[in-house]
Formats: sequence, C-alpha cells, structure tokens
Amino acid sequence: MKKIWIYLENGTFLEANSFGADDTCVGEIVFNTSLSGYQEIMSDPSYAGQFVTFTMPEIGNVGVNEQDMESSKAHAKGMIVRKYQDRYSNFRAEESLKSFLIKNNIIGICDIDTRFLTKMIRAEGAMMMVASTKTSDKEELKKILENSPRIEDVNYIEEVSTKEAYMHTSSTYSNREFKYDDAPVCQANIAVIDFGVKRNILNEIVSANIGVEVIPNDFSAEDLISKYNNKTIDGVFLSNGPGDPLMLKKEQEQIKKLIAAKIPMFGICLGHQLLSISHGYDTYKLKFGHHGGNHPVKNVKTGLVEITAQNHNYNVPDNIIEIAEVTHLNLFDNTIEGLKYNDSPIFSVQHHPESSPGPKESRYIFNEFLSLIKR
Repeated sequence: MKKIWIYLENGTFLEANSFGADDTCVGEIVFNTSLSGYQEIMSDPSYAGQFVTFTMPEIGNVGVNEQDMESSKAHAKGMIVRKYQDRYSNFRAEESLKSFLIKNNIIGICDIDTRFLTKMIRAEGAMMMVASTKTSDKEELKKILENSPRIEDVNYIEEVSTKEAYMHTSSTYSNREFKYDDAPVCQANIAVIDFGVKRNILNEIVSANIGVEVIPNDFSAEDLISKYNNKTIDGVFLSNGPGDPLMLKKEQEQIKKLIAAKIPMFGICLGHQLLSISHGYDTYKLKFGHHGGNHPVKNVKTGLVEITAQNHNYNVPDNIIEIAEVTHLNLFDNTIEGLKYNDSPIFSVQHHPESSPGPKESRYIFNEFLSLIKR
C-alpha cells in the first residue's frame, strides 16, 4: 500500500495507508455508524463531496457487487476505515472494494485511528479536509485546502442528477417489472425529481404499485402541472441528494409552483428539506449530521419506534410547526424527522425508509404516498 497524508481544517495532520485511487482530493469529513452496507453508502449520491469515516472497524469483508449499487457509480470523495480487508468472502461478490474504488477514482484510507477521528468530529463538527498520495508536505496540503471551495459552495446536484428522463420499472426483492401504463398493476403514475435519487427508493416506489418516470433536477413546474391536469401523472416525488439545500434556488422556485398547484408530493431527505424551504422555512446545518443505520425515530401518530437509516447534514427548523404537523421525531436529539403539511397534499421524511435497517418497519411510508394520491 502507498502512504497517504491527511490535513484537516482544524490543523490536524495525519499519515495512513491508501487502498484506493492515487490522487489528491478535498472534501468534508463525516462519520457513519452503520455496521454494514459500505457499498451502498459509497454509491449513494447524497455522499458526493464527502469523506466517510466508518466506525465499523473491519471494511471490505464482503467485496462489491453490481446488485447492491445505489446508483451507477461511487460518489463520495473517499472512505476512511480502521482496517481494510482485501480478501473478501461472499458468494455474491464480484470484485474487491479496492478495485471498485480505483475504478471509480475514489480515495481509500486505512490503518488510521477512526475512533479518534469520530470523537473529533463529534466534538468539533464536520469539517473540510484534504487527502493526498502525492504530497506529504503539511503546508502544501494546507494551501490546497484553503484554496478549495467548501462543500456548501458546490452544487453537487448538477453532477449527480440524471441528464435525461427515463422510466424505472424494477421493484424491490423481485425481478417483477411492469409497463408505465399497465393499469391492473400500476395504480398511479408519478414524476420523480432526481437530486441524486437512490436506486432502492425507486424500487420501493414501484413495489407500492406506482409507475415511475425519473426526470432531471432542471425540471419545469409548468410541464408537471400540465401533466397533472391531463392525468398523465398523479403526483411528484422529491428525492434525496447531496449538499446544502439553501443554494438550490432554481429548484426552490419550481417547487413553490407545484405547492401552489396543490399537486400531491412526497419528499425524502433533501426533498424533505426543499419542501420546508419552499414553504418559507429555511434549513440549518447540524453540528456533525446524522449518518448511520441505527437512529431511533418515533412515529408520533402510532407511538411506535422505528430503527432508521440517516444521511444528512441539514435539518428543518422547529418553527415549521406553524404550517405543518410533525409526524416523526428523532429520539437521539428530538429533531424533526417527518412532516405533514396542513393545507397541502404534501408530506415528507428526513430518514431513509428504503434502507430497512429495522429491517422493514418504515416501508409503509411508500404505501402512504399511494394512499395520498388516491385521495
């Protein structure tokens, strides 16, 4: 393995080993507490621009396979692990994590104290960092970092969103597919606005018997309103995605028009945040964000607690209760996890019901979207 050097904006300078791309890269460092699913995390477009520190010490054990990809490629800047295992063992594996990272030009960092990094992020918050296999000079790395844009200044949506509209017909846990206009199975049709949508979200929507057309982030609200009035679509889904939602001014203006048209809408993660902003309630950045597969979320209506997957640095404000009912709460810090808007056929959740760490207690949310559309 090559040596790799890391410089963080708080002045911390570290040396470790590299098992990924041979490169110099700048991004935001966060930590993820999931015990499994490293491939899904690395291929989740919401991690664009970030280095993910895994608290699970052994990474690489089960290799990588095409079926577990959440998008067409890896989007994170890099991954940081305590111990990388190149000798994988899984009957579904098609290649090693190392070859996957190199193929996707993603930095891999190992043989480093991830407990130290996690505690530092917890205490000081998520921060920018630079990692390089090419230079070991601390001052040079510091200069690279200082001259690079911060993650909140980069519009990663333009990078991860689809460039062309397409139909998604695959469903979860089966090979079943159906046509977009197959009325006996497809009970409703929706447009999915792609801000970095995960493949399994699309699978779950299809599994709820909803036809899916995925469209780019530069969508026209007028086109969607026309389709809705002509019964070509029955609703709109706003997907997850990376970066600061406050910088997505064009998207916010289009969403405001959809809200005014009373089109049924459902948002997850970034979509949840954009709905809040478009209603006039700006989001704020959490200290170190929620990243993991063990977050307890209380369903306020039923009183039941769901174990959820989380991946977000931003949150909706508490005063949004002026226009919306809180449906879900995070039991770690009591932040808002779900909303149902009072005067619109719109609801949203901050967590990821498709990730199923519970494993399936949050999947009902997709059926609730279908029920909303039917009503």
